[in-house]
Amino acid sequence: MRHAGRTASADRGEGLSVADLQRRLAEFARARDWGPYHTPKNLAAALSVEAGELVEIFQWLTPEESARVMEDEGTAHRVRDEVADVLAYLLQLCEVLGVDALAALSAKIDRNETRFPAP
Repeated sequence: MRHAGRTASADRGEGLSVADLQRRLAEFARARDWGPYHTPKNLAAALSVEAGELVEIFQWLTPEESARVMEDEGTAHRVRDEVADVLAYLLQLCEVLGVDALAALSAKIDRNETRFPAP
């Protein structure tokens, strides 16, 4: 079901910002009174669980099979769902902690470029 006021292109992720997604996630949780459960500890644990579910899809695949995982629509659907779950919990954790995810990532890339210079 499409969120009120959303277009098909928005459903594909076009034109969405991190802030838009965080706002939607917060509204979703607020409507269900989940706020008391969205502590940093609980969100970090949920993020770990969802990341584990993503890993589980690839667990016994060969490197070659894992590279082709999106060719099977059923498996591709599972991958997209788990990626979405991981991202949802990460964005909620960032929101609760006041972390700007994009700024944090940019700063980390800057540090890694210094730590691991290109040959």
